[in-house]
Amino acid sequence: MEFQHISVLLNETIEGLNIKPDGIYVDGTAGGAGHSTQVAMRLDAQKGGRLIAIDKDPDAIQTATERLSPYPAAQVVRGDFKDIPQILDSLGIDKVDGIMLDLGVSSRQLDTAERGFSYHYDSKLDMRMSQHGLSAYDVVNTYSKEDLIRILRDYGEEKFAPRIAAAIVQARQEHPIQTTFELVDLIKQALPAAAKRGKGHPAKQTFQAIRIEVNHELDYLKECIDGSFERLNSGGRFCIITFHSLEDRIVKQMFASYTVGCTCPPEFPVCVCGKKPRAKLVCRKPIEPSQQEVEQNNRSRSAKLRVLERL
Repeated sequence: MEFQHISVLLNETIEGLNIKPDGIYVDGTAGGAGHSTQVAMRLDAQKGGRLIAIDKDPDAIQTATERLSPYPAAQVVRGDFKDIPQILDSLGIDKVDGIMLDLGVSSRQLDTAERGFSYHYDSKLDMRMSQHGLSAYDVVNTYSKEDLIRILRDYGEEKFAPRIAAAIVQARQEHPIQTTFELVDLIKQALPAAAKRGKGHPAKQTFQAIRIEVNHELDYLKECIDGSFERLNSGGRFCIITFHSLEDRIVKQMFASYTVGCTCPPEFPVCVCGKKPRAKLVCRKPIEPSQQEVEQNNRSRSAKLRVLERL
């Protein structure tokens, strides 16, 4: 199956990166190489321009390698975006001029039934972006009721988390919950009738929560921002596309923390802390897709792009 993924906020991200032909850039979520290709096209390898395209999904690595092969400035590396500093060290790169992340699950991952990401296809519970390690099956069948409630509340913002967790624990006492549709049926049975008539699929928040837990998405995002910001040159840009409020809140708060200067009490006549802003927000508010883009790609509807520039 060909890796199909429509790049969200493509032009806005490329503009946000402010690409220089001789610059060094990192795409921490290469996926189908949509953003990476546009970056690579603008680089001059003879002048030192480089693109490091990273992904932990082996399917994405294969696709990105094929699609970026015409561009001498591009190099594809299998790894996690949280490890960007270590990957740069291994390549002998100290500082870069731009880093981008397109978070969340790709269209290819959602539409490949056997990957177990989607509640629209019946398949084995999986949801592993890296295709190894902890799976959705493990979470659903081994986590305690209390831990299930915690992840459904914290990562899915699911207000019926206790009811869904209780239904899962009760059902797995008879036999393991094997498939996505088995889990969907349990969720539907656990929800009150009014909730099932609400906007969106009744399993959406639960599937989101389990996927985030399986892939450590929020913890790894914080780790990535912390470590990768230090590798930006002065004037370097950090562009991150998020798809739900939990991710966006982390990016917003962490980006804002780099823009804070003096923290002395207001009554101090002069600054004694010596703290200065380390970055500036390129846009005060997140960039969202146009109505035309949403009509062409409904999955872009919730996307938000935030851009930070290191001082």
